[in-house]
Amino acid sequence: MSLNSRSVVASRPARAWKRAALGLALACAAGSASATTTLRFAHIWPTTAAIHKEVFQAWADTVEKESNGELKVQIFPAQTLTKSDTAYQGVVNGIADITAIVQGYTAGRFPLSQVVELPGVSMSARQGSCITQSLYDEGKIASEYADSHVLYLFASGPGYIHTSDKVVKTPEDLQGLRIRRPTAVVGKLLSEMGAQPVGLPAPEIYSSMQRGLLDGVAINWEGLKTFRVSELSNEHTEVPFYSLVFVTTMNKKTYDRLPDNLKKVIDDNSGMKWAMKAGTVFAAQDAEGRAEARGSILEVKDPLASGPWAAPLKKATEGYLDELNASGKNATEVYDEAKRLQGECAI
Repeated sequence: MSLNSRSVVASRPARAWKRAALGLALACAAGSASATTTLRFAHIWPTTAAIHKEVFQAWADTVEKESNGELKVQIFPAQTLTKSDTAYQGVVNGIADITAIVQGYTAGRFPLSQVVELPGVSMSARQGSCITQSLYDEGKIASEYADSHVLYLFASGPGYIHTSDKVVKTPEDLQGLRIRRPTAVVGKLLSEMGAQPVGLPAPEIYSSMQRGLLDGVAINWEGLKTFRVSELSNEHTEVPFYSLVFVTTMNKKTYDRLPDNLKKVIDDNSGMKWAMKAGTVFAAQDAEGRAEARGSILEVKDPLASGPWAAPLKKATEGYLDELNASGKNATEVYDEAKRLQGECAI
């Protein structure tokens, strides 16, 4: 064999290795281009709830479509991944990538956000969602979420009093009644009116009422429908004495690891647009929940104006703001801004 022939034979393995390496590189590049990132989204609502189907699932579908399939969202409803009172910390710690929570279920963690819960601040789910998102956008409550990446905030419609069979016409009728309260702030309002507040997340209401552990609940019409409380309550006092606030938020590291094009998809589906989508769904569910309510409905249109409800509600409101102010929080400033936003958010 000539020297040139030996050189040709020797070079064949080298060329084969280069071709293999090039093929592997192309395969990796193709795999990278089509790779998907799966985001785990945990919340407390059942899959039958409109908020799950029309807000969270709709958000997931939109994100998947706008990312051309590079983002997938796996939803864990009904506390299947994180419990209601640990859901926020769960997303901070990376147990979930995204969560939607009731701020008040984590007592004392979001005191300024919970100013929106106070009576007379919000008259509807849409208005409350606009007010809460605006307070965040203006930086009034943003510091409370510094350890996560906020997507959007929203609110429920007003919460009312629903009992198994006791007619509640005035606060005196609440004396000694065990009433479920969603948050500590609402608990203070109920205590001032003479009730015995019992702290429970919404998914636990039905079984507690069924076992006779509660005389009634404080909840909005949407919650009455979603968590089947309407099956167990026959008397409804439509006294709008609080609203609930919620946040859908994301693990910071999860967001930071995304490439710019996927961050843009998340950013495009954050803020007021989705706050108002959630508020609109809540408002529709409030209307349906009220229509489905069994028994009688007693309306108290403006409890802060005058009458027996005004004094205890005003006292509890002032007490909450004074307590936060004394701890160095600018609660009165947030409250005043929330009240000012009522006009801009009258939608």
